Amino acid sequence: MGKKTMTDIEKQICKEVQEDIPLTSRPFKELADKVGISEDELIAKVNEFLEKGYIRRFGAALRHRKAGITANGMGVWIVPEKDRERVGKIMASFREVSHCYERPLFEDWPYNLFTMIHGRTKEDCLEVARKISKATGIKEYNLLFSSQEFKKESMVYF
Repeated sequence: MGKKTMTDIEKQICKEVQEDIPLTSRPFKELADKVGISEDELIAKVNEFLEKGYIRRFGAALRHRKAGITANGMGVWIVPEKDRERVGKIMASFREVSHCYERPLFEDWPYNLFTMIHGRTKEDCLEVARKISKATGIKEYNLLFSSQEFKKESMVYF
């Protein structure tokens, strides 16, 4: 049995739902109209995609700069291998942390856990990093701040 390829309609649905969802009372009807199917058909297909794992989730993206959250710092942490799971979970529990990842070590780059910390000011981010350090016991870290944003957008597959 060969792999099933997506139909043109399914690709169109994916194309529409990967973009911003319209801010209307019936956003799926608006998307369905664009694709040329009924709202019920579109919702059924999106649910199918969710069940099959084609779509992981629907989420809202806050335009953080417009909301006044203008500082973000990437925390880079040196965490002993035996503690990384425990520490990673603690770091990820902070509401100011949007991303928390483990990455491989390199000879000249000893940091293995990374956090994206967001705040209204640089000092807010530094304070969160101090709280994370205290909560985890990890003292060896740095906070790298963005100096310029060149690109930030969601992936587009179709």
